[in-house]
Amino acid sequence: MSGEGSWDGRSAEEVLYEARKALYVMVGFIAVIWAAQVVNSALDYRLSNHFGIVPRSVGHLGDIFSAPFLHYSWQHIESNSGPLFVFGFLAAYRGVRKFLMVTLVIVCSSGLMVWFAQGNSNTVGASGLVYGYFAYVVVKGLFDRHLVDVLIGCVMALSYAYLLTAALPGVPHVSWLGHLGGAVGGVLAGWLLRERGLTAVGGGEGREGREVTGGEPGLADTAILSSTSGDGGRKSKKGGSLPGSPRSDLLKELDDLGL
Repeated sequence: MSGEGSWDGRSAEEVLYEARKALYVMVGFIAVIWAAQVVNSALDYRLSNHFGIVPRSVGHLGDIFSAPFLHYSWQHIESNSGPLFVFGFLAAYRGVRKFLMVTLVIVCSSGLMVWFAQGNSNTVGASGLVYGYFAYVVVKGLFDRHLVDVLIGCVMALSYAYLLTAALPGVPHVSWLGHLGGAVGGVLAGWLLRERGLTAVGGGEGREGREVTGGEPGLADTAILSSTSGDGGRKSKKGGSLPGSPRSDLLKELDDLGL
């Protein structure tokens, strides 16, 4: 954390605002997959049969985007919902826009791995997203260099390490390739969408809005203003006022009066 009342350079209000949005998004997503399950069950799971991933079938390639919303039983959706909500919220609480990009990367990675390498089966379920969000939560603190996220990732890794067993071959009735593809997508998303570093002074927002460079101590936050034609040859000194500020306007008026 940097600065009083900040969370890695962001105010507590900003963090809470993003966390509320993340909560709403995950509640909405869980509601959607449960509504789909109700309809799917009433139709004797015909939706899963028609919109699941069929390996190496060009006609079903687009179903990599529908498969995460469908399940094959109530037990299937129940086992996915809890981890999906927890990991999804932790993946989204710093920013919903980035979370949507993370989700797209994971869906493509998990779905394409199933489409290319799975045996002759129809695959549906949100478990690829579960493993993708899990992997993303574990690694994003390392890539972004956020201490809080590193601690969260360590806790999640230790608490849910057993999930890794279902990403290995040999587990019956489980698409371990979908799980592995989701985890790979989570790591890939963490790397591709990592924070690239600090920006120049005044640019960006939050902790990215200030860059401290090497040089003379005490000059990190000093604005250097060039001389103008009407300032009598004077240059602004350390700690001077920025253009457009009340102090700058007052100094200009005094200068015009010859004072």
